[in-house]
Parts: sequence; structure tokens; C-alpha cells
Amino acid sequence: MQRSRTSLRQRQARLRSKLWQVGQCAIAAGVAWAVATQVFGHAAPIFAPVAAVVSLGTSYGQRFRRVFEVSVGVAIGVLVGDLITNWVGSGGWQIAVIVALAMSTALLLDQGVLFVNQAAIQAIFVSTLLPTAGAAFTRWTDALIGGGVALVAAAVVPRAPLRRPREQAGVVVRKISVLLRAAAASIRDGDFERSLDVLRDARSTDRLVIELRAAADEGLSVVRSSPFRRRHRGRVRAMAELVEPLDFALRNTRVLVRRVAVASYRRQAIPTSYAVMLEELAECAEDVAEELRQGRVATAVRDRLVALGRSSSLAERSHDLSAEVVLAQVRSLVADLLAVTGVDPLAATDMIPPISD
Repeated sequence: MQRSRTSLRQRQARLRSKLWQVGQCAIAAGVAWAVATQVFGHAAPIFAPVAAVVSLGTSYGQRFRRVFEVSVGVAIGVLVGDLITNWVGSGGWQIAVIVALAMSTALLLDQGVLFVNQAAIQAIFVSTLLPTAGAAFTRWTDALIGGGVALVAAAVVPRAPLRRPREQAGVVVRKISVLLRAAAASIRDGDFERSLDVLRDARSTDRLVIELRAAADEGLSVVRSSPFRRRHRGRVRAMAELVEPLDFALRNTRVLVRRVAVASYRRQAIPTSYAVMLEELAECAEDVAEELRQGRVATAVRDRLVALGRSSSLAERSHDLSAEVVLAQVRSLVADLLAVTGVDPLAATDMIPPISD
């Protein structure tokens, strides 16, 4: 039941994240039909909305290139299909010839997979759908109309793809904070079962970085392709540069959580001062997440992270491997979060003094 509820939430979140693209495709299809019927006088311009929807799709990645490839591919397929069907009719061997010619023509122009596939698919449609009497080649015009509408629509994008990278970055840092607090609680009470639950939670976080990387790629694609969003390029690129340090931070958090679970299982005592450090680091992470949510680079948290890194070099030592690993991961996390605040990763490492013997 819990898995079902989680799946439903994920499906709803996926739908919400794509509502703009769905609406954009729907409007583009309607506009393409209206242009073909009311401006050009075509009776049933089915290929106009088809070309618009197929060209736009539901993602922003390399959108302008994809719209161009698919639009031209559709137009080539429709043109080849129209020519051959009007010349030799329709049938099995005619379809084979049409597909071969459409794909060959597309390959001579471009090797893009979408480009070639759409040329073949649309050629098949044309060869099997009879045109309106006396209007065979209007279908090629319809494909061009749909592609043109899609190209215009692709330039119009909302602010949401520009916000998503920083919002998702905040989600990742906030998750790190939650895991650190849970690990600190396990250090204090040594509850093995709870430390295992925390470890399972930590191991399920790969998707957060995947979503962050996808959001960053989408945002960069938008500012590259839309003339209306190019002024946001620097801000979006700065957020995209956080993907790597946040990936490292989440990986180091998982290692730390795993070592705390091992220590709980083996009844190895980790100094309670380490739990205090984890809680302080969790507070810093929460503040970093809030700064990211506000669309700011978290420079305000930098001094506290540096202070925590310095204090970690004076922390009490333990002869147990688990405690040593936890201390090392705390220091690595401080460096990772410093990188998230805009510090060069190597400079961040230099800000943390060596551990005192």
C-alpha cells in the first residue's frame, strides 16, 4: 500500500512537471490546424497538428534541434509519400519503396535518428491515407505548417525550467541535512534498527541527483534555445555547476550513514562530539538549502562551514575505524558544501586544516 501511494505521488509529480509542455503541444496542434484550414483553405489538414505535436514532444533537451529535425523529416516523408503514391499507387511493395526512398533522402541530409525515423513514418501514413480529391500535395504543405508552428512554440517557454535546478538542488541539500541528523541520533543511542532504516533511506537517494542533473540540462537547454530566456543564462549555468559537488556530497553522506550503521551493529562507540558536529553540519546544510531555494548562492553559510572544518581538525580521536571514517566524511562534506557555496573545490579543501595528531 505504501509503495502504491508513493508511486501515485510520483506519477502526479511527473504530470505536474509536464503540464506546460502538454498545454503547449495542445495549443500548437490547434493553431496548426487553424492556420492550415483558415489561412490556406485546406479541408482536413491532419498532418499540420501531427507535425506540430511530434516536433515539440514533452521535453526541452536540444529542443530547437529536435523540432527542426522532426519538422523537416516529417515534410520529407510526406513529400516522398505523396510523389510515389500519386505515381505508382499504394500497396505493400509501394510502401517498401517509399520507406527506402524517404529514409535514404533523410540520411543524405542528416544522420539524426528522429529525422530519419519521422521521414519513414510519415511516408507510411501518406501512402496509406488517401488524399482529398485534387489536393494530394496539400499534405506536404500541412507538414510544413505544423513544423513552423512548432518552431515558434519552442521559443516560448515558462520560468519553471529555470527554477527547477535550484529547487532540486535545495531538495538534495535538505535530504543531506535529514540524513545527517538521523545519523547523529544513531550515534547518540546506538539504535541499530533505526540506523538500518536511515541507511536504506540514504541508498534511495540516487534518483535525487538524476533529477537534479535532468533539471540542470533542461534549464541550460531552455536558455540556449529560447531568445526570451537568454538573459538567465549565467544564473542557470551557475546552478548547473552545483550538480557535481552535490553529487559528491550525497555520496559522502551515504558513506557516513553506512559507517554509523556498521558501528551500531558492532557496538562500536563513536564519540558524542561527532554527533554534535553532524548536527551542526545539518544546520549548515539546511541554511544552504534555504539560500538555494531563494535563488541565491549560499555565501552567507561559508564562514560557518569554514569554522566547522577547522574545529573538526581538533576533534577527539578514536581508535575505532568507524569513528575515523565518520570524522573523515564530515570533513569531506564540509568541503563539498563549501563548493556548493561557490568556493573552488581545491580551495575548499585547503580551508580545512589537517587533523591534529
